[in-house]
Amino acid sequence: MFDQIIKNFVSIKQDFAKNYSGNAHIQEVIPASTSDQFPLEESHLEYIHKFVEKNPIYFNSFEEKILGIDCVVYEGDINDYWLNSIKHGTSCQPFYPTWMFSAYLMVLIAKKLGYQELIDIGSGDGRIAFCGKFLGFTSHSIEIDDGLVELQKLICNDIEQNFDPVCDDALEFDYSKFQLKSPVFFIGGLPQMGGDMLATSIIDKINSIDNLKKSTGIVFAGTHSKRQLSGNLSDGGWSSLIQNHNLQVIKTVSLPTVWTFDQTSETPYIYTKFN
Repeated sequence: MFDQIIKNFVSIKQDFAKNYSGNAHIQEVIPASTSDQFPLEESHLEYIHKFVEKNPIYFNSFEEKILGIDCVVYEGDINDYWLNSIKHGTSCQPFYPTWMFSAYLMVLIAKKLGYQELIDIGSGDGRIAFCGKFLGFTSHSIEIDDGLVELQKLICNDIEQNFDPVCDDALEFDYSKFQLKSPVFFIGGLPQMGGDMLATSIIDKINSIDNLKKSTGIVFAGTHSKRQLSGNLSDGGWSSLIQNHNLQVIKTVSLPTVWTFDQTSETPYIYTKFN
């Protein structure tokens, strides 16, 4: 049933993108309530909507029925945060968020896989870490841009949920201070935009902590774009790193993001663990 929920959501995105007539810088869709197509916990949807409603990157919302399903469309603008996010020398990708409901589904998959802690690397506005928090993870949010971290703290305060925003360079951060037992790392950054360097650093740090890698998962954001992949078409562009570090792919799911809004394919997220 969970895979069908993902298919239903992707269908809604594709129909919405095809028919959207607005001109907002970013836009996304969230189901308005639980239904046969989205048999989720009502409280989870309430958390998701509350995060977006309290997030100042969104300036407008309206209800719309898409493929017969009641949805809420949120419109926003990330230009200022995008500009600030590219000023850091070790930043692997400008601020382009995944859709909020996609973040929820991604974290729900990690929960079903049995992980206990969630570390969101390059966390943007903290939406993945936030979903981890209300889904029962011990969440940590690592972001190099101080403006985005201040945004996260503002949201934490307004929604009264602390998903531990930390302003630091993920390449230099000491993860042993988290006392991790069974963590999942979400890597923010495509492999062709420096994400491979970031992921390699995280893997090295995992290897440096005694007995951690046997219980650790890593989730990579990939792409189906041949232009961006430059010939490396498998595992969203991550196949070389996955092979070089002896990782095993346990699941791949494609979900809507801001940067694939006008594309017919979504963003693949590759769930891996150490062999």
